[in-house]
Amino acid sequence: MNDTSIQRWGWASIGINILLGLLNLIVSIASGSLAVTAEMIHNLVDLAASVAVLIGLKISARHSKAFPYGLYKVENVVSIGMAGLVFLTGYEIAHEALFTTAHIATVNLWMLIGVMVSAILPLTFSYFELRAGKKVNSPSLTAEALEYRTHVLSSGVVFAALLGQFFGLHLDRWAALFVVFFTLKTGWKLLRDGMRVILDASLDTSTLSQVREIIQNDPAVVQVKTLMGRNSGRYRFLETEVGLRVNGLEKAHAISQRLEQMIKDKVPHVERVLIHYEPVAPSHLLYAFPLAATDGRLSEHFGKAPLMALITLRSADKTIEKREMITNPYREEEKAKGIRVAEWLVSQKVDRIFLKENLRGKGPEYVFANAGVEIVTSEFDTLDMTLDKELRGHSLKGAKE
Repeated sequence: MNDTSIQRWGWASIGINILLGLLNLIVSIASGSLAVTAEMIHNLVDLAASVAVLIGLKISARHSKAFPYGLYKVENVVSIGMAGLVFLTGYEIAHEALFTTAHIATVNLWMLIGVMVSAILPLTFSYFELRAGKKVNSPSLTAEALEYRTHVLSSGVVFAALLGQFFGLHLDRWAALFVVFFTLKTGWKLLRDGMRVILDASLDTSTLSQVREIIQNDPAVVQVKTLMGRNSGRYRFLETEVGLRVNGLEKAHAISQRLEQMIKDKVPHVERVLIHYEPVAPSHLLYAFPLAATDGRLSEHFGKAPLMALITLRSADKTIEKREMITNPYREEEKAKGIRVAEWLVSQKVDRIFLKENLRGKGPEYVFANAGVEIVTSEFDTLDMTLDKELRGHSLKGAKE
């Protein structure tokens, strides 16, 4: 849903409030009820709030020299203003219940039906507006939908007052005081949520955890040092500092762009991701060796290798901490098996791969290069001889490509 669609909700809300105001005006004049008159005033307050929401939606995404980061928080300012209107509504209802002299109103069936319609109409509209507000993460649409729920309660108070008057009972004062509690509760929620954004409170834990997982799953990322996020209007802004396994500035920039796009694709309403990156030497290195057999012979063909040996070493002293031999899950693939094996190894966060085959110009080379995986061509035929030469610190034939 784009900004134009959101603005349509603003116009629809104005139409709803005009309709409710006219309906309550007619009932107020005909019945002489103070409760209905107060409800009509409530409608006018809602109408003013709807106009404010529409203005907020219109200007919230604009940029200027004075506001280079946009005016997204206008929506939250509107939300806080609406909280004030909700508090005002609660005061009006309480004042009506406690201090207004009882009125003898003229009540008949069509007036009761009119007040019932004035409750059902905003309730129905608020359901759809709240769903739209949550979908686009718009605080002003959500705030207005919640305000409509308060309006439904106040309309219920009016209906109870008229119905009691119809049967000679005076229940409107007690019902009004009962509604005040829910009115103030709604107002407090709107005020609290709006102030959190204005004061740049952190994004919720679940969203930050989702973003952290996306970053950590990237094979080029060694660690996520810091991650912060905040709301501005319905948009989210993120900032993170990550350690990458690559040294080249161009490669690091490409990885940061990839991370930013993945976050925007998977997390809704992200407007900007600021990524600070620096090369980090990992505490451990993971070496991969495609094997032709369990005796440790290196395979002549990378993609067709039936086995893959993975060896974990401590970076500081090249001490081997773990050895494992895994079946190549893609050795039977008919097409693009080399690329799939490369992607699989990248997902395992392999740092260096030793090969008999030259991958220059082939698909797997690009997969490894994009992930910062080092490719080494071995002059030896076995894993043990290749690894022994590597651990001694001798350069291998066809060094890093």
